[in-house]
Amino acid sequence: MEVLVGCRVIVPFGRSKYYTAIVSRIHTEKPEGYTVKPVLEQIDTAPILLPTQLKLWEWMADYYLCSLGDVYKAALPSGLKLESDGEEIIGGFKPKEEVRVRLASEYQSEEALHALFDQLAKTPKRLDLLMRWLELSCYFSGDIKEVSKHWLMSDVNASVSAFNGLVSKGIFQTYMVEVGRLSSGSADKSFVRHKLNASQSLALQQITAIFQQKNVCLLHGVTSSGKTEVYIHLIEQALQEGKQVLYLLPEIALTTQVTKRLQLVFGEKLGIYHSKFSDNERVEVWRKQLSDEPFEIILGVRSSIFLPFQRLGLVIVDEEHENTYKQQDPAPRYHARNAAIMLAHMVGAKTLLGTATPSIESWYNATIARKYGLVQLMERYQALQLPEVRAVDIQELRHKKLMHGTFSPQLLNAMRDAIEQGEQVILFQNRRGFAQLMECHTCGWIPRCVNCDVTLTYHRAQNQLVCHYCGYSITPPQACPACGDTDIRGIGAGTERVEDELKTYFPGVKIARMDLDTTQSKSSYERIIHDFEEGKTQVLIGTQMISKGLDFGNVSVVGILNADLMLNYPDFRAYERAFQLMEQVAGRAGRKHKQGLVILQTSDVKHPIIHQVRQNDYQGMVQMQLDERQHFHYPPYYRMVYVYLKHRNAQLLDQMAETMATKLRVLFGSRVLGPDRPPVSKVQKMFIRKIMLKFEAAASHSRIRTLLMQVQQEMLANDKFKSLTVYYDVDPA
Repeated sequence: MEVLVGCRVIVPFGRSKYYTAIVSRIHTEKPEGYTVKPVLEQIDTAPILLPTQLKLWEWMADYYLCSLGDVYKAALPSGLKLESDGEEIIGGFKPKEEVRVRLASEYQSEEALHALFDQLAKTPKRLDLLMRWLELSCYFSGDIKEVSKHWLMSDVNASVSAFNGLVSKGIFQTYMVEVGRLSSGSADKSFVRHKLNASQSLALQQITAIFQQKNVCLLHGVTSSGKTEVYIHLIEQALQEGKQVLYLLPEIALTTQVTKRLQLVFGEKLGIYHSKFSDNERVEVWRKQLSDEPFEIILGVRSSIFLPFQRLGLVIVDEEHENTYKQQDPAPRYHARNAAIMLAHMVGAKTLLGTATPSIESWYNATIARKYGLVQLMERYQALQLPEVRAVDIQELRHKKLMHGTFSPQLLNAMRDAIEQGEQVILFQNRRGFAQLMECHTCGWIPRCVNCDVTLTYHRAQNQLVCHYCGYSITPPQACPACGDTDIRGIGAGTERVEDELKTYFPGVKIARMDLDTTQSKSSYERIIHDFEEGKTQVLIGTQMISKGLDFGNVSVVGILNADLMLNYPDFRAYERAFQLMEQVAGRAGRKHKQGLVILQTSDVKHPIIHQVRQNDYQGMVQMQLDERQHFHYPPYYRMVYVYLKHRNAQLLDQMAETMATKLRVLFGSRVLGPDRPPVSKVQKMFIRKIMLKFEAAASHSRIRTLLMQVQQEMLANDKFKSLTVYYDVDPA
């Protein structure tokens, strides 16, 4: 078999370890500097990796300062990677098979079939099965269809023994057929499409015109302005040109609503790809994209950029501002928005970035650097009004003892009015669990994770204190281990506690919670969203999942329970993120002919971000942030790289970090800050230190990479530092 670039091969490592590799280049150059391993076997007869995919992998490894192997592990579904366990090769894709049933050839003449009817007259259940098979297979029409055993057996009241009897007599024959796991919808021809209004039509024309000049366009459209309908028209244009489309979303939760909408229009042309799918399902999507009949549209989350596209023409990055597009751990720590732009550039496709609250980097690229085109859609669909945002001072209310647990009187009254009028409510609390932490009221003892430098969160449903970093959990102690007192109290409300409190104020009202704890399965998202859409649920409580573009027509009140959680975070993006989250959550409120109401609870009503949210003043927020970032050398004016160091010995790690920072200062001077301890400085028994690097936007990335790798090699060459782990976060989000 000829070895081909893009095909998988099996390579041995050690005596009994075998791994899947991918051929990236065929050459006649003598390898130097490493031991050559033999290729034992080529798995594929045709490439599973297209040249553009490999090119993207190489760019990601170079730009995000990781190895090509890191990208390979992230990009390829596990079912396409084989590994060994001793001598046995394990893993790999397992096709789904189905038992099909056919009539033996000797009974297919008219005479033989009539004789068979007479023969089976004494066994009516077998005769029923035969007659049903003839009907399902359309036998007498001449165009015989395949019949599955499951279909046949579920359609008649026959026993397995009757079926087995027909098989043992040689009347029925069974055979296996590979069937796909992918369920594809069909377009609904009766579905009435919304006509674009004047603003949407103008936006579509402007985007199309910009794509004649630029490869990237930012669509800044207020919440409920109908951006998705504009996307659909652009997708139709791309399909008419014979191109494929990649439609990226930041969260799986969003795929439920958008999938329904796109399936009504595009039917089986649409494929879905995200981590809640089984690995075998993801492999089937991958294989279909390599076939002669690939999905024309892929709707998915950030990992979708790794799929093979044969004729990609358009990439849509919806809610482009979302930080969940940034992969945190493990490497590659890539930003899917930026990687998607690069992918589109490599294949000559266009990229549309859509959002109501653009990231400051994208806004800068569109308005100041002029790298992107800009289209604005500032009118809500069907002339819906933007919601009224009322800020409520919960510090003053607490001082006057007027707060009802997590709820202000203003929020409770607004909720009560909405529920009485048959309307719905969304409550946003960006923290899951019941209580942020537990504390001894006598001595102040707080339970902490034994593996990580964090407090444990109390989850009352499981009666467990849980670490949200490593999963360590314990049962809450009955008495304080430090002083012996039993007065241990929960501090800080999570979504679970909000739900519990709400039931006391609104008994009998249907309440649902959407957070990481309640959405473990693919179907759980769909069930929660479907029940809320159908009005079976009156109040939806959630974390930032509920902020991401979900569209509910009957929501009149939104409550932001604690804005301070977002504002008081030690990160240069904190104010930008807080504004985006609050604006996006607020955008869920409002119905036709009625203005929505947002109750924004905060301890600092005079904070500038609170004022900007109330006024929907995105440009005021951006200008304030750009001025600060230019002054203090932050993106988009400067590029940032975080250098992380990990080790089990904290004292040795401090020494390593100081040594590395000193070496970096020799090369980069005042661009180096730190080392310091990140907010979470220990995870899974590994201590962490961080060095921050700030580079001018025009600085050579390849030169920076070369020097960083040089310093890392110098560090690891020191016997004392060999056990050090170093990794990088480029363009941290």
